[in-house]
Amino acid sequence: MGSTILVTVIMLVALGVVLAIILYLVAQKFKVYEDPRIDEVEAILPGANCGGCGFAGCRALAEALVKSNDMTSLYCPVGGNATMRATAKILGGEAQTKDPMIAAVRCNGTCENRPRTNQFEGAVSCAVMAATYGGETACTYGCLGRGDCVVSCPFDAIHMNPATDLPEVDEEKCTACGNCVKACPKIIIELRKKGPKGKRIFVSCINKDKGGIAKKACDVACISCSKCFKTCPYEAITVANNLAYIDFTKCKLCRKCVEVCPTGSIHEIHFPPRVKKEEIGITEN
Repeated sequence: MGSTILVTVIMLVALGVVLAIILYLVAQKFKVYEDPRIDEVEAILPGANCGGCGFAGCRALAEALVKSNDMTSLYCPVGGNATMRATAKILGGEAQTKDPMIAAVRCNGTCENRPRTNQFEGAVSCAVMAATYGGETACTYGCLGRGDCVVSCPFDAIHMNPATDLPEVDEEKCTACGNCVKACPKIIIELRKKGPKGKRIFVSCINKDKGGIAKKACDVACISCSKCFKTCPYEAITVANNLAYIDFTKCKLCRKCVEVCPTGSIHEIHFPPRVKKEEIGITEN
């Protein structure tokens, strides 16, 4: 009886040793090496996991940075240039630097400028609303006002203004991750260069209807009159599909286009107030 138990124990121990050796050999065979620098780079990244870099999260971006031979095509918009320089220092590469960007809402169709013609009583969602019909106003291009962009922002940087029914961007919190851009079914939000001291100029309208129709739908709509296009000395403005657009890579912030726009659809942000000619003693002959 005693010998039987001893044999059984020995066999179990032997079997355990054999299985342990097999598991070890299999683990060694299929072992995946992970570069320790991935952890170092991930620790530098902001940990927002917002997807603004084009990857599923900060870990995925860290892996791509470590594995890439050229870092210039990879960028973390939340961490910005400082984070990319720190990453380059670890990896011994050259980091891409970019001008700070910010989300810009290209619609000024407030309740006053764009009166409602009907009322939607469906789901509180811009995506659902856009799939159902054109909207509650005569402008089928503008903001639907249901706040999908607000829900999408992981930084609490965009909110709906109850007085205008339009989203407003908090410049201190916006990281240009692009989530609000993706969430808007009308594509009224775009990422633009923040500009020196936050100064920027853009056409706050995306209505592609002809001038008369666009103006009837919204008082501040672009009517594609081309005055801004003819005035711009830097060829930064194009007019296509009945709509003007300002290329922020070419714009020199001279504000000449703002002065000639008859509907006020071109917005100037963070500029000093204009001084009227009569206030400085200039008279026109």
